[in-house]
Amino acid sequence: MNTLVTKLDHKWISLTLRQPWKTAMAGSKLSTLPPEPVIPSKKPFKVELVGGKRYSWCTCGHSKNQPFCNGAHKTKAQGLSPLRFVPEKDATIWLCGCKHSNNPPYCDGTHKQDFIVSATLHEQTDP
Repeated sequence: MNTLVTKLDHKWISLTLRQPWKTAMAGSKLSTLPPEPVIPSKKPFKVELVGGKRYSWCTCGHSKNQPFCNGAHKTKAQGLSPLRFVPEKDATIWLCGCKHSNNPPYCDGTHKQDFIVSATLHEQTDP
């Protein structure tokens, strides 16, 4: 039994240490969840993408270069990283603006749900 507990503890520890989230204090509670993204837009962004080019879609909502990343997550949303993707061919695509799509970086209509419609939009501020 003791050996089993040791193996399970080791597995739990190694899985826990590999988590990309940083431990943060949320009020008086300890949290290991990544920060929630802010909502920069309640509509998707229509963009022209070039096939084979690498893009970085903002996941935090703080970028002033929406829908693409400008590195703002490094200071405003530590624990979130951009989603990098390469389209196969040139295309006009609708990229998610609310940051809650179930098919990121693409819009799936989540912005039409009540929790987004009733949410306050994030206003960009200078650092």
